[in-house]
Amino acid sequence: MASTHPEDASVGVVHADNTRLAHEIDNYAEVIHDAAKADEAEHTMSIRQALRIHKKAVFWSIALSAALIMEGYDVVVVIASFYEQPAFLKRFGEEDPATGKLGIPAPWQSGLGNGSSVGGIIGLIINGWASEKFGPRRTYMVSMLGMIISIFGPVFSQTLAQLTASEIICGLFWGVFQTLTTAYASEVCPIVLRHYLTAYINMCWGIGILLSSGVVRACLTINSDWGWRLPFVIQWVWPIPLLLLCYFAPESPWWLVRQGRTEDAEKSVIRLTNPELFSREDAKRSVANMIHTTALEREMQAGTSYVQCFKGIDLRRTEIAMMVFAIQLLSGENLIGQGVQFFVQAGLGTVAAYDVNLALNSMFIVGTIASWFLLSRFGRRTLYIAGLVEMAVVLIIIGALSASKTDAAKWASGALLVLLNFAYNSTLGAVCYVIIAEVGSTRLRAKTIVLARCAYQITNIICGIIVPRMLSPTAWNWGPKSGYFWFGSATLSLVYCIFRLPETRGRSYGELDILFENKVTAWRFSKTKVDQFGIPDPSSSSPADEKVSHESKHE
Repeated sequence: MASTHPEDASVGVVHADNTRLAHEIDNYAEVIHDAAKADEAEHTMSIRQALRIHKKAVFWSIALSAALIMEGYDVVVVIASFYEQPAFLKRFGEEDPATGKLGIPAPWQSGLGNGSSVGGIIGLIINGWASEKFGPRRTYMVSMLGMIISIFGPVFSQTLAQLTASEIICGLFWGVFQTLTTAYASEVCPIVLRHYLTAYINMCWGIGILLSSGVVRACLTINSDWGWRLPFVIQWVWPIPLLLLCYFAPESPWWLVRQGRTEDAEKSVIRLTNPELFSREDAKRSVANMIHTTALEREMQAGTSYVQCFKGIDLRRTEIAMMVFAIQLLSGENLIGQGVQFFVQAGLGTVAAYDVNLALNSMFIVGTIASWFLLSRFGRRTLYIAGLVEMAVVLIIIGALSASKTDAAKWASGALLVLLNFAYNSTLGAVCYVIIAEVGSTRLRAKTIVLARCAYQITNIICGIIVPRMLSPTAWNWGPKSGYFWFGSATLSLVYCIFRLPETRGRSYGELDILFENKVTAWRFSKTKVDQFGIPDPSSSSPADEKVSHESKHE
């Protein structure tokens, strides 16, 4: 389908042979011409122009991504924060024979932490099938209805077994939102805005995490069951408004094109853009570019099943997406999710630990905002690798401080964990969503993101087993010494990214298809030129030999 010509090897140009698409596309010559014009307009569009033209798309992407606020609220903080909460321990805790104190045994901590991950894997797999068959919009609405019902479980649980089962059921629906929102954001916005809206998904997690930290801190002095029930009850605030928003949201035009509904795709593009600045002809050209990219991928790959994700060029794309998501945890981010317990084990009091935890979790928002500026200046690959270096340095310092038992060392460990969270969210945390939204092909995007998130969830289950034991005084009791372990893990992740992570900045989906088809090495992605369109004469019945070379411009 695509080939690297010998005469271009010195300058690094790869070409697509679009003549093979003639049998795939009706009105082939006209579609390719329109696609090329749309692609050129998108590459030369400034941020200000993009915001004026695509402000509706920005709104819908931000609105639907808010589902991740709900997930971040519970999955990352609420359960983990309860392990030191007096009211929760009174209801679910078991007495330690050695100390006489109430606590949640490490095996149950693993079960509670992993419950949502197990359910999430099931939900992810369902979403990969349902979102492609029924569309992202309908899948989102059905899942939100399921979320409303499933919240009853944790609110009325009376035992650790019931609470764990409830987390599994809730996780099933959270699994849908984890990937659906990322795919939607990547499909409704132009290249120049893509990294802002996909990185924003990380901020949604952060908002939910910060809210839950505040709610759990506020409920700390409530001695009844409402001390732990109230944070769960608050989850009902989100689903109904989000369900209504989704009902009025436009469907993804890329999904409509894949279903052969090109007229509906044009209508969707019109709903997502400013009609004063983006005409019906512009919408037609935009859809033509989607048709061209979809046909290009159809020629490159045989199908759209999960099996196809592990075949041919798609294997490399799937591997990168899965590793990028798994490295979120392998980088040492696990210590952040267990912040309260880490601070207590480091020697801080319970109230002080929750106060520092608020500062810790505010870094999800501050870091994501910082990532927007960094992404505009640096590439995805550069930022991701730099983040791993920063985290490795902070982690080894945290480990070294474990040798000191002074109050200053304890507070320094807490401050470094806050710094670690900032480094994570300004680089890996936010950039991960940008990369996984771009690295997969458009026809397999939903399934690629699903598999990437499954890799994250499987890694999360493993970490959910070992991290509580690292921090629990009744198990391994490593405390801040855990920093040494995660330093080693972050370093190995860094080596992988140097050799395997490509630069996707400023590339259209068609360009990325051709780069992967030509097996361009990771460190050459940013400098390789791509000839994406072989533009024929519209008045001719057969494709012409003329080709337009296009060098992708950086955002």
